[in-house]
Amino acid sequence: MVSLMIDGKNTSVEAGTTILEAALAIGIKIPTLCWLQKVSPTGACRICAVEVEGVDRPMTACNTPVKEGIVVTTQSEKLTAIRKKIMELMLVNHPLDCPICDAGGECDLQDNCYGLEVAKPGYSAVLERRPIRYDWKLLESDPNRCILCEKCVKVDHEIVGCDAIAVVDRGEATIIDTVDGKPLNCDFCGNCIAVCPTGTLISKPFKFKGRPWTFDVTKSVCPFCSTGCQIEYHSKDGRVERVTSEDSTFNEGNLCINGRFGYAYLNSPERLKTPMVDKKPVSWDTALSTVAERLKSFPASAVAGIASPRLTNEENFLFAKLIKTTIGSPNLDSEAGLGFSSAINILKNQIGIDGASATIDRIDKADAVLVIGSDLKAESTGIEYRVIKAATKNDAKLIVANMRTVKLRKYANSYLIYKPGSESSLVMAIAKALVDAGCKPAGNGADSFLASLSALSMTELASSCGVDEKSIRAAAALLAGSKNPAVIFGADIIRSNSSAEAVSAVANLALLLGAVGKEAGGIFPIDEKNNSLGMIEMGAVPGDGGLDINGMIDAIENGQIKALYIAGANPLASFPDNRRVKLALETLDLLIVQDILANELTAMAHIVLPGSAAAEKNGSFTTPDGRVQELQNAVNPPEGAKEDFAIISSIIACCSGDAKHQTLEAVSDEIALANPLYGSSVNRTTSAAAFEPIIIPAGTASPELTLLVGASLFHNGTSTLYSENNVSVAAEECIEFSAADAARIGVSDGAGVVVKSDSGSIGSKVKVSDNLQPGLLFASYHSIKLNAASLLAGKANTVAVTVTKA
Repeated sequence: MVSLMIDGKNTSVEAGTTILEAALAIGIKIPTLCWLQKVSPTGACRICAVEVEGVDRPMTACNTPVKEGIVVTTQSEKLTAIRKKIMELMLVNHPLDCPICDAGGECDLQDNCYGLEVAKPGYSAVLERRPIRYDWKLLESDPNRCILCEKCVKVDHEIVGCDAIAVVDRGEATIIDTVDGKPLNCDFCGNCIAVCPTGTLISKPFKFKGRPWTFDVTKSVCPFCSTGCQIEYHSKDGRVERVTSEDSTFNEGNLCINGRFGYAYLNSPERLKTPMVDKKPVSWDTALSTVAERLKSFPASAVAGIASPRLTNEENFLFAKLIKTTIGSPNLDSEAGLGFSSAINILKNQIGIDGASATIDRIDKADAVLVIGSDLKAESTGIEYRVIKAATKNDAKLIVANMRTVKLRKYANSYLIYKPGSESSLVMAIAKALVDAGCKPAGNGADSFLASLSALSMTELASSCGVDEKSIRAAAALLAGSKNPAVIFGADIIRSNSSAEAVSAVANLALLLGAVGKEAGGIFPIDEKNNSLGMIEMGAVPGDGGLDINGMIDAIENGQIKALYIAGANPLASFPDNRRVKLALETLDLLIVQDILANELTAMAHIVLPGSAAAEKNGSFTTPDGRVQELQNAVNPPEGAKEDFAIISSIIACCSGDAKHQTLEAVSDEIALANPLYGSSVNRTTSAAAFEPIIIPAGTASPELTLLVGASLFHNGTSTLYSENNVSVAAEECIEFSAADAARIGVSDGAGVVVKSDSGSIGSKVKVSDNLQPGLLFASYHSIKLNAASLLAGKANTVAVTVTKA
């Protein structure tokens, strides 16, 4: 520890702490403009100047480390005069256009001028107006307002890892821009806008929407990916016009494009506003009573329900209660039934954990991170930010294994590109290399695990996964010495053709590394949707003898299921083999759809119930790492729509004949009784961990072409397809080909192709990508027009395909 005195107060801090950080720790605030706690200091603005006894010139507090015994003064007449002069010089190059600047009222430059009583510029100069970048999507850059604090560049490079903008030119010509004036090529997260201390970078969708103090600000939780970022909705006149996040939040103010700009779907003209029965608008009383009457007209075994991770815990609990208890049917599932539910069950049975073994902030301090089978940029951007932080701020060794090249490759110490479907072989090869490097399994099942591992051939495992043995051993060596490893796995494990074996293999690997129960690191399953774990823990899973999602489709086709209630989901948009699903749904005697946006499914439904979005309701979401977070309604649902909680509660009342409607508080109490994890602060990790015997799926001949269908950064689910902000930056949906495959087939960028699987065929344009290995194609599932998911079968996210020219 280093001892020093600041403004007469004695304090001790760790070596390497800056004077500014030491001052903040004892409640002394030093003015700043360029300093941002979550990035490296720049020392550009100089207004944090302080006096250090014995030093003949002022020192910048933001980047000067403390030294033993120094005496610091942060406020004096001399410092005030210096800071005023700095501000006056800054205003020479800053246009005083506050009346039309969107940052007015939340401008750090403005606040510092007030704080230092700088009422007018002290100097003047002939200025050259620089062109404003109106051509960028979602954000606008006015370099004339820029004070060159570099916070935007630091966030872009150090947190997001995008490198979209940089300090360009020199001297008085210096600006923040794209390199060589190229078009903006970024993730459009808007984090640069959030940290800009002036109105240099502004949000285009929010431009001229109003002054910040004219909006109601409501704290809530992001409704998109499973990171569970804490956000604030800014609303006025019943519309959400902006989303922000404070640096003091769990996610440190960092958001992705969906979190910051995806809100536009709330204001879509396609919002459902009128309940419909048999294609005709009806009153809510008629709609609700009709739902109850028709559901009760079927035997319980002929009724099924599909829940949604978009619903809150309380809504999913009520929906499970409606289907399983009130109706008496065990046939309830959701899209989590395509893989995430099974993964959670495997982790619970094998490691004794509910979801992840630790909260995701433990990733920050991990000393080694393995990311396997997940494009975090698309599946859970906030977790990718934490992996980048671990690799760059904590010097963690990063091992990334994927079928494709993903953004994290630039940070990886080891990058393993494996064959599609070989996930189990790769994980076991790494485990075998770890044992060879001295890692010894300990605990229940360790001996049988070690015996089964010893029986495997490293040469055969390496050949099976397509990764050379030397690379596997190098990756294992990086993991072998770790004390706090983090193991992160996503859709390509959870939705693989042999997902049960792959998830079990990852669990074995985490136990071998000792990743569970440490101060940092852990094992982290990734799901793209915000409340998948909460939905599962609310009981929105098949009951005893109940049908899962695929079983429901089979039962609809054979006439066993005659009535289906879908709440907040659209199986026609993202489910595998969804053309078959559509044909099945068309045969139902009763299809009830409760949703917020008009789509192909609502057009088919016998009864349509207009529900509410996350910004329009109260309740809670649960992240995969077990954080239960409350959301509050920022605005009301559109006139004519209702909160989902009220809809489901009313239907239960109509079905049961009990006029008493549920309250949020009463349901929360019920949840606490039904699931102890929601009753108090309970450790989600138990000591019931055990290695499982190794099962390597039987090898099959690799198809010439495999299509992988997954998530993309610029959308989350299908709701953002209704966000004009997201649509403006998302490229036209195409199927991506490696250069080798494109050349072999004889196609190039923009060419038309027909891609066929056993489930059907689709037409698409070609996009040649450097991110794919030969033999692997990729398409996102978001586009309803492309409908790549229709080619899939079962629960897997890959399928063998053939390609012909269109």
